[in-house]
Amino acid sequence: MGIAPLEGDAVKIVAVLLVGLVGWAVPTTRPLCAAEMVGTAHPTAPKSKQAVIVIVGAPGTPEYAAQFAAWAKLWEQACAKSGATFTTIGLDEPGNASDLTRVQQILTSHSEETVAALWLVLIGHGTFDGRTPKFNLRGSDLSAKDLAEWLQPVHRPLAVIDATSSSAPFLKELSTPGRIIVTATKSGFEQNYARFGQYFAEAIVDPKADLDKDGQTSLLEAFLSASHTVAQFYAAAGRLATEHALLDDNGDGLGTPAEWFRGIRPVQKAQDGASLDGYRAHQLHLLSSASEAAMPAEMRAKRDQLELQVMELRDSRAKYSEEEYFSQLEPLLREIAQIYEQVDKPGSLNK
Repeated sequence: MGIAPLEGDAVKIVAVLLVGLVGWAVPTTRPLCAAEMVGTAHPTAPKSKQAVIVIVGAPGTPEYAAQFAAWAKLWEQACAKSGATFTTIGLDEPGNASDLTRVQQILTSHSEETVAALWLVLIGHGTFDGRTPKFNLRGSDLSAKDLAEWLQPVHRPLAVIDATSSSAPFLKELSTPGRIIVTATKSGFEQNYARFGQYFAEAIVDPKADLDKDGQTSLLEAFLSASHTVAQFYAAAGRLATEHALLDDNGDGLGTPAEWFRGIRPVQKAQDGASLDGYRAHQLHLLSSASEAAMPAEMRAKRDQLELQVMELRDSRAKYSEEEYFSQLEPLLREIAQIYEQVDKPGSLNK
């Protein structure tokens, strides 16, 4: 069966996508989602709510305790805006179960298979002795190895935001296809207090961080905004920066710094031709635009798969002749346009 002809807005979408993807000049007017990183599902879909778990570690001093509590409050406020569920560990009075045990239990309770994303946020201090990275909790600390083990049964899109000092080794331990990992540092030996967590929490639903102006702030945009604000802080203070955040969303465990992006586009490649980070992170939104939130989950999943294929094809364009490249690109863009045409058609989603 051939591909049906497109009309009206669908043709415009294809044109915009084609220019943006081939020329790097025009951002797409729609969010581009990877299948593993679907945003908020359709309101009527089961298990459609995103979940945010904020773990606040041992503060060490009253000053840090107040700051960490304030950062957690920012996440709570963001969840109130987005409708995501919010859970926090470490701010209440210690109970019979240790914080470490509670972390394991809460992760187990959020491991069900669903298209709704799980956000795990670590706020506090981290340590690294050259071998074992840990997140400081009240009582026994959480090691990267234990966290990796506890996350294995999680069958849903997952973003881990480790906003602690010495957090970089967590990235390599937790990285796997289908996950987004963000760390506040590029090395386990960046051991000073990290400010990245505050700026990230401030940016995650802030319209000013919406770099491509699509009506929603993605995880990638929050990462870029927070990284920029961190750099501004150290520059204004005349101090050498002691934290450099990394993002990994392609499962290679390498991580990419914010300066490797021009706008939302990754413009540098790692050694050995490793694939680029950023595509999936730009597709995860804690607070989705109205049009994105209205799209049924099954349609979004199909669109996500197609758009990821487009991104992969674009990055490998040098391997193909012009005819081969466009012969593979066109059917993908047409299918994407047909999805939007169906969504935009009055009454089509109620059938």
